[in-house]
Amino acid sequence: MKTIRSVLLAAMIAGGLAVAPIAFAKTPVAKTIATPAVAVGPQYDTTHVCVSPDDFDRFTDSFVATFGGKKSKQGVFQVTPTPSQTMSQVVLTPVGTISVFGFKTPIPYPFCAERTGYFVTDMGVAVKSARAHGADVIVDTFPDPIGRDAIVRWPGGVNMQLYWHTEVPHYDALETVPENRVYVSPESADKLVRDFVAFSHGKVVSDVRNAPGIEIGRPNDTYRRVRIESGFGKMTVLATDGHLPYPFGREMTGYEVSDLAATLKKAQAAGVTVLVPTFTSDGRDAALVQFLGGYVAEIHAGAAR
Repeated sequence: MKTIRSVLLAAMIAGGLAVAPIAFAKTPVAKTIATPAVAVGPQYDTTHVCVSPDDFDRFTDSFVATFGGKKSKQGVFQVTPTPSQTMSQVVLTPVGTISVFGFKTPIPYPFCAERTGYFVTDMGVAVKSARAHGADVIVDTFPDPIGRDAIVRWPGGVNMQLYWHTEVPHYDALETVPENRVYVSPESADKLVRDFVAFSHGKVVSDVRNAPGIEIGRPNDTYRRVRIESGFGKMTVLATDGHLPYPFGREMTGYEVSDLAATLKKAQAAGVTVLVPTFTSDGRDAALVQFLGGYVAEIHAGAAR
């Protein structure tokens, strides 16, 4: 599924619009396969959110009310290589962009299981590089009206879309870059980190093997947390045994804001539910919320001193 923001942008332009801690190995060293960097920039990468058509407007309204920003013109499109129809809209905020889908037809496999849409400079090179670095191409490259798309799966079952445009769009930089929050098993973590860092030409910013368990809803335990940064933005890999109290593991993205309390107040006024009240860890205050339509997200800010 291509990132629908791209289709809508083109249309808008045309129209004027409790267990023991686990021991881990050392941080893996990236592969030395020589492949070009293909990331364009984090402002071009979105979280994919699928909601019921009945919840579509309520969800996008609550997201804008929480983070600010604007919505693109809403439309109905085919965004898969086989027949389907989905409502679609892009929500652009200072803290990250989402592509929203409300399928009116049955959803072709494996769409709506991909976490993100990542904009690349060359689709052929990106798919070849992903394969070379251990990814499965689970939806091979297919055309869309303004470019090409594919879906790949990384170790640990991490699905993401890659997309390319015939004409490169131009978006403003984000005020803060959101983090892709990826939960995997301890056995998959090293391979995911190694392969994705090599593919993205990124770097491991931190690798904490005894991160505070409060971050995953288990304050008496520890777990492993790896933070990665690349041209695609930020990724946080959370390696756990899967014993996660709800809603941990359901949040796909973490959004950084300047004032968490104020943001949560706006969110609640818009009907957003705070699932996990504010807690402090790793130098930041964080909370987990559920937007109208079911989308769960983490929101964080620098811890108050």
